[in-house]
Amino acid sequence: MEQLTDLKAILHSKRANIFYLEKCRVMQKDGRVLYLTEAKDENYYWNIPIANTTVIMLGTGTSITQAAMRMLASAGVLVGFCGGGSTPLFSGSEIEWLTPQSEYRPTDYVQGWLSFWFDESKRLTVAKSFQQARINYLKRVWEKDRDLKAENFFTDDPQLSNAINNYTQQAPAANKVGELLQKEALLTKQLYRYAAKTTQLGDFVRTHDATDLANGFLNHGNYLAYGLAATTLWVLGIPHGFAVMHGKTRRGALVFDVADLIKDAIVLPWAFISAKEKVTEQEFRQQLLQKFTEHKALDFMFEQVKQQALQHSPSMTRSATEEQPS
Repeated sequence: MEQLTDLKAILHSKRANIFYLEKCRVMQKDGRVLYLTEAKDENYYWNIPIANTTVIMLGTGTSITQAAMRMLASAGVLVGFCGGGSTPLFSGSEIEWLTPQSEYRPTDYVQGWLSFWFDESKRLTVAKSFQQARINYLKRVWEKDRDLKAENFFTDDPQLSNAINNYTQQAPAANKVGELLQKEALLTKQLYRYAAKTTQLGDFVRTHDATDLANGFLNHGNYLAYGLAATTLWVLGIPHGFAVMHGKTRRGALVFDVADLIKDAIVLPWAFISAKEKVTEQEFRQQLLQKFTEHKALDFMFEQVKQQALQHSPSMTRSATEEQPS
């Protein structure tokens, strides 16, 4: 039997798997974590490679054993109970995850983060840096991705290019986080408008409770991005409450901030493309997870959070490539 100590876990930023499961039972068997599905005549067991898994989302009709949770926690896998299609997480409108309770995580990142967080001007500076990184990542992904180009998503489109340039010029001048949020909201609306026009989906209106495919896929994809963001912050030991953009009183707000780094670049275009093609939720999810891996979304999140944490604390000596204590 494989022991927990035998796991050779892949660094979180390099992990490839996110699982959404429904109508099954997750359990531990012979030193492995499996999920059991019931067919008409027999049951089927499927292995979950926990050492290479970032997040597991348990949808409708699922249950999990204590032994399986223990193994998942040992491997550093985040678990969330959610509704059908991975939305919403079952803590109301808040983003909270069942995180492994290991305190043997780096301390320098949280200390660096807190060294600036209580200074409003420094929080604003980090928020602006995140927004610039978000734009740079969007440009990089859209210019590199052949599939997006085939769907006519181009950053040099005059309408979109003007919107991005205006934002990158105006954002540094924001004097308060609220002002930056207003400018960011305007850019996001312009991105929605561009995506809807490109995919010929008409007059799109972003509504979280809407039942149309585009809104549904946006919700679904955003929750997957939240899972990556929550993993990043947990591994680095930074509490979710110390946000730089979203409300200071909103639980899990920093998860939203970090997820925003990659949502526009990957989730947004593929939500509209998938809606146009009327694919299933499973097909959309697989496409999105493939793109997260292809464009190293989790690596990018780690890179940005670590950079902001370390640069505000000159006494830090930890290597920028190190993610977990040995």
